Amino acid sequence: MTQSLTLGVQLYSGRKFPPVETQLETVARHGLTTVETFAPFHDDVEATKRMLDAHGLSAKSGHVSLAMLEGEPERVVAIARRLGMTFVVGPFLPPAERPSTVEGWKAMGARLGAVEASLSSAGLRFAWHNHDFEFQPLEDGSLPIEHLLGDRLQWEADLAWVIRGGASPRQWIERYSGRIPLVHVKDIAPAGEKADEDGWADVGAGTLSWAELWPLCVGAGAECMIAEHDNPSDFDRFVGVSAETMRGYAKGER
Repeated sequence: MTQSLTLGVQLYSGRKFPPVETQLETVARHGLTTVETFAPFHDDVEATKRMLDAHGLSAKSGHVSLAMLEGEPERVVAIARRLGMTFVVGPFLPPAERPSTVEGWKAMGARLGAVEASLSSAGLRFAWHNHDFEFQPLEDGSLPIEHLLGDRLQWEADLAWVIRGGASPRQWIERYSGRIPLVHVKDIAPAGEKADEDGWADVGAGTLSWAELWPLCVGAGAECMIAEHDNPSDFDRFVGVSAETMRGYAKGER
């Protein structure tokens, strides 16, 4: 395994399987040492820190809403520092907040640039996490992702959502090579399968060619490969299968 490559799990995957202590025990039991947090874990940061420490886990990255990034920047920095984060990630734009024009997306990109500058001054790195809507063409043929990332913003690439947006992961990995420190390792079930899991699959059990995508991501500078499943029916199964698969990719055995 590349020494600098971290394997982890986005804790959003386990939100339907309380309690949190069991989620963290599951991650640790399957041999992973890093998690990516999201909003509920930031409400009581001291409790989160205690639980992570108890299970030998670190939080190298965390998802923080744009509203909080812009409205409570000092709190974001305090949370990140307490949990030991290197990366703060902007995760999502609700439909009502998504621009409808090229100029609107450029303005949103400028807002993200201001967030990045603020976090950078505090010694933190900022990245944007995509869904499918960033890959829907605008009136001039450009894509929202281009305006959000601009010339320097880093990207947490969710390649399954890239595919669901109708785009080619390889093309965008190559385009933003050197600016992709984090990757969501997610898989899509074959058509008509896993309807109870919204069509997602455990890593390696779906249709994404991760055996090819993994080395591309590493070559593009990925530092953290983070397993995610938006709606698993069994969190323990998802973490176990995904951890084993990712370790295989990291060792070049798959």
